[in-house]
Amino acid sequence: MALDHMTANPLPKQAMKAELLDAETERQLAYAWRDEGDVMALHRLINAYMRLAISMAAKFKRYGAPMNDLIQEAGLGLMKAADKFDPDRGVRFSTYAVWWIKASIQDYVMRNWSMVRTGSTASQKSLFFNMRRVQAQLERQAEADGARLDKHQLHQKIASEIGVPLRDVQMMDGRLAGADFSLNAVQSSEAEGREWIDVLEDDSAQAAEVVEGSHDRRQLRRWLVEAMQGLSGREQLIVTARKLRDPPRTLEDLGRELQLSKERVRQLEAGAFLKMRKALEMQSREVQKLLL
Repeated sequence: MALDHMTANPLPKQAMKAELLDAETERQLAYAWRDEGDVMALHRLINAYMRLAISMAAKFKRYGAPMNDLIQEAGLGLMKAADKFDPDRGVRFSTYAVWWIKASIQDYVMRNWSMVRTGSTASQKSLFFNMRRVQAQLERQAEADGARLDKHQLHQKIASEIGVPLRDVQMMDGRLAGADFSLNAVQSSEAEGREWIDVLEDDSAQAAEVVEGSHDRRQLRRWLVEAMQGLSGREQLIVTARKLRDPPRTLEDLGRELQLSKERVRQLEAGAFLKMRKALEMQSREVQKLLL
Protein backbone atom coordinates (compact mmCIF):
# COMPACT_ATOMS: atom_id res chain seq x y z
CA MET A 1 0.00 0.00 0.00
CA ALA A 2 1.02 3.60 -0.45
CA LEU A 3 1.48 4.21 3.27
CA ASP A 4 3.31 1.03 4.21
CA HIS A 5 6.64 2.81 4.36
CA MET A 6 5.24 5.83 6.23
CA THR A 7 3.62 4.41 9.38
CA ALA A 8 6.39 5.30 11.84
CA ASN A 9 6.61 8.53 13.87
CA PRO A 10 8.46 10.56 11.15
CA LEU A 11 5.31 10.44 9.01
CA PRO A 12 4.22 14.07 9.62
CA LYS A 13 7.69 15.40 8.77
CA GLN A 14 7.85 13.30 5.62
CA ALA A 15 4.39 14.48 4.60
CA MET A 16 5.38 18.12 4.95
CA LYS A 17 8.28 17.55 2.53
CA ALA A 18 6.05 15.96 -0.12
CA GLU A 19 5.57 17.73 -3.45
CA LEU A 20 2.71 20.10 -4.16
CA LEU A 21 0.77 19.02 -7.23
CA ASP A 22 -0.78 21.40 -9.71
CA ALA A 23 -4.17 20.56 -11.18
CA GLU A 24 -2.80 19.13 -14.44
CA THR A 25 -0.21 16.88 -12.76
CA GLU A 26 -2.83 15.67 -10.32
CA ARG A 27 -5.20 14.82 -13.17
CA GLN A 28 -2.52 12.93 -15.10
CA LEU A 29 -1.63 10.86 -12.02
CA ALA A 30 -5.30 10.04 -11.47
CA TYR A 31 -5.66 8.93 -15.11
CA ALA A 32 -2.52 6.80 -14.86
CA TRP A 33 -3.87 4.97 -11.83
CA ARG A 34 -7.44 4.59 -13.07
CA ASP A 35 -6.71 3.62 -16.67
CA GLU A 36 -3.33 1.89 -16.43
CA GLY A 37 -3.16 0.69 -12.82
CA ASP A 38 0.08 2.65 -12.33
CA VAL A 39 0.88 2.03 -8.64
CA MET A 40 3.67 4.62 -8.59
CA ALA A 41 1.21 7.27 -9.77
CA LEU A 42 -1.13 6.25 -6.94
CA HIS A 43 1.71 6.51 -4.39
CA ARG A 44 2.67 9.92 -5.65
CA LEU A 45 -0.92 11.19 -5.49
CA ILE A 46 -1.45 9.89 -1.95
CA ASN A 47 1.89 11.11 -0.63
CA ALA A 48 1.26 14.60 -2.01
CA TYR A 49 -1.96 14.92 -0.01
CA MET A 50 -0.88 13.15 3.17
CA ARG A 51 -0.37 16.56 4.79
CA LEU A 52 -4.10 17.17 4.28
CA ALA A 53 -4.91 13.88 6.02
CA ILE A 54 -2.62 14.71 8.96
CA SER A 55 -4.15 18.18 9.29
CA MET A 56 -7.64 16.72 9.47
CA ALA A 57 -6.56 14.01 11.92
CA ALA A 58 -5.23 16.68 14.31
CA LYS A 59 -8.74 18.16 14.61
CA PHE A 60 -9.95 14.96 16.30
CA LYS A 61 -7.30 14.77 19.05
CA ARG A 62 -9.83 16.03 21.60
CA TYR A 63 -11.65 12.69 21.45
CA GLY A 64 -8.74 11.00 23.21
CA ALA A 65 -7.51 8.75 20.41
CA PRO A 66 -3.73 8.41 19.85
CA MET A 67 -2.53 10.78 17.16
CA ASN A 68 -0.68 8.02 15.31
CA ASP A 69 -3.90 6.00 15.08
CA LEU A 70 -5.83 9.04 13.83
CA ILE A 71 -3.20 9.65 11.15
CA GLN A 72 -3.36 6.01 10.11
CA GLU A 73 -7.15 6.16 9.75
CA ALA A 74 -6.86 9.43 7.84
CA GLY A 75 -4.39 7.72 5.52
CA LEU A 76 -6.84 4.88 4.91
CA GLY A 77 -9.52 7.40 4.00
CA LEU A 78 -7.08 9.11 1.64
CA MET A 79 -6.31 5.80 -0.09
CA LYS A 80 -10.02 5.08 -0.53
CA ALA A 81 -10.46 8.51 -2.06
CA ALA A 82 -7.56 7.95 -4.48
CA ASP A 83 -8.96 4.58 -5.50
CA LYS A 84 -12.43 5.99 -6.25
CA PHE A 85 -11.47 9.40 -7.65
CA ASP A 86 -12.77 10.19 -11.15
CA PRO A 87 -10.66 12.91 -12.82
CA ASP A 88 -13.29 13.33 -15.57
CA ARG A 89 -15.58 15.16 -13.15
CA GLY A 90 -13.31 18.20 -13.13
CA VAL A 91 -13.01 18.33 -9.32
CA ARG A 92 -9.70 18.74 -7.51
CA PHE A 93 -8.60 15.62 -5.69
CA SER A 94 -8.23 17.47 -2.38
CA THR A 95 -11.88 18.53 -2.49
CA TYR A 96 -12.98 14.96 -3.14
CA ALA A 97 -10.62 13.43 -0.57
CA VAL A 98 -11.79 15.57 2.34
CA TRP A 99 -15.07 13.63 2.67
CA TRP A 100 -13.37 10.20 2.65
CA ILE A 101 -10.69 11.25 5.14
CA LYS A 102 -13.23 12.73 7.54
CA ALA A 103 -15.53 9.72 7.28
CA SER A 104 -12.68 7.31 8.02
CA ILE A 105 -11.52 9.26 11.09
CA GLN A 106 -15.06 9.66 12.43
CA ASP A 107 -15.78 5.94 12.08
CA TYR A 108 -12.59 5.15 13.98
CA VAL A 109 -13.36 7.61 16.78
CA MET A 110 -16.89 6.26 17.22
CA ARG A 111 -15.69 2.63 17.22
CA ASN A 112 -13.17 3.35 19.96
CA TRP A 113 -15.11 5.86 22.06
CA SER A 114 -16.72 3.13 24.11
CA MET A 115 -16.88 -0.64 24.41
CA VAL A 116 -20.61 -0.20 23.76
CA ARG A 117 -21.35 0.77 20.17
CA THR A 118 -22.10 4.49 20.28
CA GLY A 119 -24.13 4.76 17.10
CA SER A 120 -24.32 3.65 13.51
CA THR A 121 -26.97 5.76 11.77
CA ALA A 122 -26.28 9.07 10.05
CA SER A 123 -28.27 11.00 12.68
CA GLN A 124 -26.36 9.35 15.55
CA LYS A 125 -23.05 10.12 13.86
CA SER A 126 -24.07 13.74 13.38
CA LEU A 127 -25.09 13.96 17.04
CA PHE A 128 -21.85 12.43 18.29
CA PHE A 129 -19.70 15.07 16.62
CA ASN A 130 -22.02 18.09 16.89
CA MET A 131 -24.22 17.68 19.97
CA ARG A 132 -21.98 19.34 22.55
CA ARG A 133 -21.18 22.27 20.25
CA VAL A 134 -24.85 22.88 19.42
CA GLN A 135 -25.81 22.47 23.08
CA ALA A 136 -23.28 25.10 24.15
CA GLN A 137 -24.57 27.52 21.50
CA LEU A 138 -28.18 27.03 22.60
CA GLU A 139 -27.30 27.51 26.26
CA ARG A 140 -25.37 30.72 25.50
CA GLN A 141 -28.28 32.03 23.42
CA ALA A 142 -30.80 31.20 26.15
CA GLU A 143 -28.62 32.88 28.76
CA ALA A 144 -28.33 36.01 26.62
CA ASP A 145 -32.13 36.08 26.31
CA GLY A 146 -32.55 35.68 30.06
CA ALA A 147 -34.17 32.25 29.65
CA ARG A 148 -33.38 28.93 31.26
CA LEU A 149 -33.82 25.64 29.41
CA ASP A 150 -34.58 22.43 31.25
CA LYS A 151 -33.13 19.17 29.94
CA HIS A 152 -36.20 18.24 27.90
CA GLN A 153 -36.40 21.65 26.23
CA LEU A 154 -32.69 21.56 25.48
CA HIS A 155 -33.01 18.12 23.89
CA GLN A 156 -35.92 19.30 21.75
CA LYS A 157 -33.96 22.31 20.51
CA ILE A 158 -30.89 20.16 19.75
CA ALA A 159 -33.04 17.71 17.79
CA SER A 160 -34.56 20.58 15.81
CA GLU A 161 -31.21 22.29 15.20
CA ILE A 162 -29.39 19.17 13.98
CA GLY A 163 -32.46 17.64 12.32
CA VAL A 164 -32.54 14.31 14.14
CA PRO A 165 -35.19 12.43 16.17
CA LEU A 166 -35.60 13.46 19.82
CA ARG A 167 -35.02 9.88 21.00
CA ASP A 168 -31.58 9.89 19.34
CA VAL A 169 -30.66 13.07 21.22
CA GLN A 170 -31.73 11.52 24.53
CA MET A 171 -29.78 8.34 23.80
CA MET A 172 -26.62 10.16 22.73
CA ASP A 173 -26.72 12.49 25.75
CA GLY A 174 -26.58 9.46 28.00
CA ARG A 175 -23.78 7.83 26.00
CA LEU A 176 -21.63 10.98 25.99
CA ALA A 177 -22.24 11.68 29.67
CA GLY A 178 -21.39 8.20 30.90
CA ALA A 179 -18.21 6.19 30.87
CA ASP A 180 -17.48 2.49 30.65
CA PHE A 181 -17.15 0.69 33.97
CA SER A 182 -15.67 -2.72 34.58
CA LEU A 183 -18.09 -5.41 35.73
CA ASN A 184 -15.25 -6.62 37.94
CA ALA A 185 -15.26 -3.37 39.91
CA VAL A 186 -16.15 -3.84 43.59
CA GLN A 187 -19.45 -2.29 44.70
CA SER A 188 -18.06 -0.93 47.95
CA SER A 189 -14.73 -0.08 49.52
CA GLU A 190 -14.96 -3.07 51.85
CA ALA A 191 -12.57 -5.93 51.24
CA GLU A 192 -15.42 -8.43 50.97
CA GLY A 193 -17.51 -6.25 48.67
CA ARG A 194 -19.16 -7.99 45.73
CA GLU A 195 -18.23 -7.27 42.14
CA TRP A 196 -20.95 -5.85 39.90
CA ILE A 197 -20.85 -8.98 37.76
CA ASP A 198 -22.04 -10.98 40.76
CA VAL A 199 -25.44 -9.24 40.76
CA LEU A 200 -26.18 -9.93 37.09
CA GLU A 201 -28.87 -12.51 36.47
CA ASP A 202 -27.55 -15.74 35.01
CA ASP A 203 -29.64 -16.41 31.91
CA SER A 204 -28.03 -19.78 31.22
CA ALA A 205 -29.99 -22.98 31.77
CA GLN A 206 -30.30 -24.07 35.41
CA ALA A 207 -29.17 -27.49 36.59
CA ALA A 208 -32.71 -28.91 36.65
CA GLU A 209 -33.35 -27.70 33.10
CA VAL A 210 -30.06 -29.23 31.90
CA VAL A 211 -30.92 -32.61 33.45
CA GLU A 212 -34.47 -32.56 32.09
CA GLY A 213 -33.27 -31.59 28.63
CA SER A 214 -30.65 -34.32 28.60
CA HIS A 215 -33.23 -36.89 29.71
CA ASP A 216 -35.71 -35.78 27.04
CA ARG A 217 -33.07 -35.98 24.32
CA ARG A 218 -32.05 -39.49 25.36
CA GLN A 219 -35.71 -40.56 25.43
CA LEU A 220 -36.39 -39.07 22.00
CA ARG A 221 -33.27 -40.71 20.58
CA ARG A 222 -34.44 -44.09 21.91
CA TRP A 223 -37.88 -43.65 20.37
CA LEU A 224 -36.37 -42.72 17.02
CA VAL A 225 -34.10 -45.78 17.08
CA GLU A 226 -37.11 -48.01 17.86
CA ALA A 227 -39.11 -46.36 15.06
CA MET A 228 -36.22 -46.93 12.63
CA GLN A 229 -36.06 -50.61 13.62
CA GLY A 230 -39.62 -51.01 12.36
CA LEU A 231 -38.51 -50.13 8.83
CA SER A 232 -37.20 -52.45 6.16
CA GLY A 233 -33.51 -52.39 5.30
CA ARG A 234 -34.17 -50.37 2.13
CA GLU A 235 -36.33 -47.86 4.01
CA GLN A 236 -33.66 -47.46 6.70
CA LEU A 237 -31.08 -46.74 4.01
CA ILE A 238 -33.28 -44.07 2.42
CA VAL A 239 -34.16 -42.33 5.71
CA THR A 240 -30.51 -42.36 6.85
CA ALA A 241 -29.26 -41.00 3.51
CA ARG A 242 -31.98 -38.33 3.25
CA LYS A 243 -32.22 -37.09 6.86
CA LEU A 244 -29.17 -38.19 8.82
CA ARG A 245 -26.40 -37.21 6.40
CA ASP A 246 -24.91 -33.79 5.76
CA PRO A 247 -25.32 -33.03 2.95
CA PRO A 248 -28.27 -35.34 2.27
CA ARG A 249 -28.14 -37.62 -0.77
CA THR A 250 -30.41 -36.84 -3.70
CA LEU A 251 -33.29 -39.00 -4.87
CA GLU A 252 -31.50 -39.57 -8.18
CA ASP A 253 -28.35 -40.77 -6.40
CA LEU A 254 -30.30 -43.21 -4.24
CA GLY A 255 -32.29 -44.36 -7.26
CA ARG A 256 -29.10 -45.34 -9.10
CA GLU A 257 -27.82 -47.27 -6.08
CA LEU A 258 -31.12 -49.10 -5.50
CA GLN A 259 -31.87 -49.43 -9.24
CA LEU A 260 -35.18 -47.62 -8.76
CA SER A 261 -36.76 -44.59 -10.35
CA LYS A 262 -36.59 -41.22 -8.61
CA GLU A 263 -40.36 -41.31 -8.05
CA ARG A 264 -40.21 -44.78 -6.49
CA VAL A 265 -37.53 -43.64 -4.05
CA ARG A 266 -39.74 -40.69 -3.13
CA GLN A 267 -42.67 -43.04 -2.47
CA LEU A 268 -40.53 -45.31 -0.28
CA GLU A 269 -39.28 -42.28 1.64
CA ALA A 270 -42.81 -41.01 2.26
CA GLY A 271 -43.95 -44.47 3.35
CA ALA A 272 -41.03 -44.81 5.77
CA PHE A 273 -41.78 -41.45 7.36
CA LEU A 274 -45.44 -42.44 7.76
CA LYS A 275 -44.43 -45.66 9.56
CA MET A 276 -42.10 -43.73 11.88
CA ARG A 277 -44.75 -41.12 12.63
CA LYS A 278 -47.24 -43.80 13.63
CA ALA A 279 -44.65 -45.50 15.85
CA LEU A 280 -43.82 -42.21 17.59
CA GLU A 281 -47.49 -41.37 18.07
CA MET A 282 -47.99 -44.77 19.72
CA GLN A 283 -45.06 -44.10 22.03
CA SER A 284 -46.59 -40.73 22.91
CA ARG A 285 -49.94 -42.33 23.78
CA GLU A 286 -48.21 -44.87 25.99
CA VAL A 287 -46.45 -42.06 27.86
CA GLN A 288 -49.72 -40.18 28.34
CA LYS A 289 -51.35 -43.32 29.81
CA LEU A 290 -48.53 -43.64 32.32
CA LEU A 291 -48.91 -40.02 33.37
CA LEU A 292 -52.69 -40.25 33.89
